[in-house]
Amino acid sequence: MELFLKLEAGYLAIAAFILIITIFVTTRKFMPPNTLKKGVLIISIMLSIFIGTHYFVTTNRIHKVETAFNEGKKVICESKALRKVAQSVIIEKSNDWSLNNHLFSSANYKRDFFSARCIEYFPIELKIK
Repeated sequence: MELFLKLEAGYLAIAAFILIITIFVTTRKFMPPNTLKKGVLIISIMLSIFIGTHYFVTTNRIHKVETAFNEGKKVICESKALRKVAQSVIIEKSNDWSLNNHLFSSANYKRDFFSARCIEYFPIELKIK
């Protein structure tokens, strides 16, 4: 549950705001009767589907990234600390990185990276003819 809240907190806040707006609009005098029930039901179902889908996609990516790292492959994480050049950090076991509780950390780097915000590294070859 902690991982769910950590990953989806922002989206849960947005969903709550959308539900509040839905309740506000559907309780106005100009709306037909039973609009509140229908509106809240439809919006709740849609938001649940969206948040649930996002959670499952993200946890799937976490599993793939952590599996790749444990197999010795490279992982790319975005460094939001540096916004000018070299925003991505390549992480691999051979460079003294470790994985603990979904966080990549290294004594050689000043910050940790959450595995949900990383992707597996796939090198692309450009062939110019």
